Amino acid sequence: MRVLITGASDGIGGAAAIRIAEAAGQAGGTARMVLSTSGRKPAPQAVLDRLAELGAEVHFLPADLTDVDACRALARQTLALLGGLDCFVSNAGALGGAPLKDIAPEKWDFLFDVNVRPTLVIAQELHGALAESRGSIVATSSMTGEMPMPGAGAYSPAKAALSMLIRQMAQEWGPEGIRANAVAPGMIRTGLTEAAYSNDDTHSARAALVPLRRIGTADDMGAIIAFLAGPQSAYVTGQIIVADGGVTDAMLGLIPAPPKK
Repeated sequence: MRVLITGASDGIGGAAAIRIAEAAGQAGGTARMVLSTSGRKPAPQAVLDRLAELGAEVHFLPADLTDVDACRALARQTLALLGGLDCFVSNAGALGGAPLKDIAPEKWDFLFDVNVRPTLVIAQELHGALAESRGSIVATSSMTGEMPMPGAGAYSPAKAALSMLIRQMAQEWGPEGIRANAVAPGMIRTGLTEAAYSNDDTHSARAALVPLRRIGTADDMGAIIAFLAGPQSAYVTGQIIVADGGVTDAMLGLIPAPPKK
């Protein structure tokens, strides 16, 4: 399995890398990977160490994905290193809440530049290789791309755009054998969201809203990405899998019932 994973930190991207490497080993193969982050943080050493234990071949290439040329260069370097590609996991993203009446156009553009555009630009460069391998694209969207979240600024619209991009890719590129799917995480505890969940009261209050009564983990999402990346999902395309413990479907249950007579 030859894979490119963006946003491959110690959160969802790193968990996906580990799950994919485990699946490759269980199938009697070896994962060959290019992992990429923005370069603003150190390389995810714990992830790299675990991948080494699993026998994966790993190349780490930092890239600023807000730069179109850097996106294209990352894709070309990946193909040169791996000699082709079986899966592109587009996990890089950024948060940035703001009321819509106040949000600056520059901040709006930045969140689309990080959360949407790299998936398209990189996938365009990888298209030929993915068609040759009949490979797949897996993106990380968000439950906030499936339903509005007041105060999220451009984040919800950007993730909604990403989900639609994946669905459109599935339709346009399906005849060439390329599958495209996304996972839409709900409330997940990662380094990016640690500020919220490090507070015990906030953590408990949020978990109480989830029918499964817990906050999700990076590994929960990594397992879904590995499934969508691999042969077990060979007939699945154009799907946005909302992995939120059931919370979005629980909203109507929060409406107070009338008093019993």
